[in-house]
Amino acid sequence: MGTMALDANNTNPNGTEDTGMTNLITRLYVKTREFARAQTMTEYALILAAVAVVVVAGYQLMGNTISNLLNTVDNKL
Repeated sequence: MGTMALDANNTNPNGTEDTGMTNLITRLYVKTREFARAQTMTEYALILAAVAVVVVAGYQLMGNTISNLLNTVDNKL
């Protein structure tokens, strides 16, 4: 994020006074957006981990059943 040059009257190139509050609000807004983005990525990672646990548990519970079913279908073909 670049800095704006101020003239002797403490005004920026747009002609409005820069008291530093605008800069503070902008920084807070950017940090809030970055936090929300990181929070969303964390939520997706947790969902992905939960899906992986369910898939592994399902495979452990039904692995033999699925294997037997596939062998039966293979034998009938």
